Amino acid sequence: MDVLTQALENYGYWGMTIAAFLAGSVFPFSSEAVMVSLQLAGLEPWPLFLSATAGNVAGSMFNYWIGTFGRMEWIEKYLHISLEKVEKTRLWMDGRGAWIGALCFLPILGSVLSVTLGYMRANPYVALTAILAGKAGRYGILIVTIYYINN
Repeated sequence: MDVLTQALENYGYWGMTIAAFLAGSVFPFSSEAVMVSLQLAGLEPWPLFLSATAGNVAGSMFNYWIGTFGRMEWIEKYLHISLEKVEKTRLWMDGRGAWIGALCFLPILGSVLSVTLGYMRANPYVALTAILAGKAGRYGILIVTIYYINN
C-alpha cells in the first residue's frame, strides 16, 4: 500500500483523484494519507479538495452503477458485500430514499450504501447530490484541519 500511495503522490492532483476514486469505490484504499502527504508537500488545498471530492464521488457512483445490475450473487461474489448487509441497509434506507447517500463518506458502510442505492434504483440525481454533499463536507473538514495544523 505504501508503494501505491507513493506512486499516487508523484502524480499530484491526478494521483489524488485516483486515490479518492479507489477509496470511494469498493476497493479498499485510504485517500486521506495521499491528501495529507500532498498538502504537506505544498500542493494547493483548493485543487486538492476538488480532485479528492470528484474522485471520491466518481467512486461512489461507480458503486451505484454496479448496484444497478441487481444481481445479488454477483455483488456478493465479487464485491464481498453480503445479502444480509444489503438487505439490512435497504430496510434502514426505506423512507429515507436517495438522500441517505450523504452518508457515503463513512468508511465501509459508504460502499454498501452506494451499491444499495444502485440496487434499489434510487433517483440517481438525488443520490449524486447527496453523495457530493457528504464527500465534499468530509474533504473540506480534512483540508481545513491539515491547513490549520500545518500553519
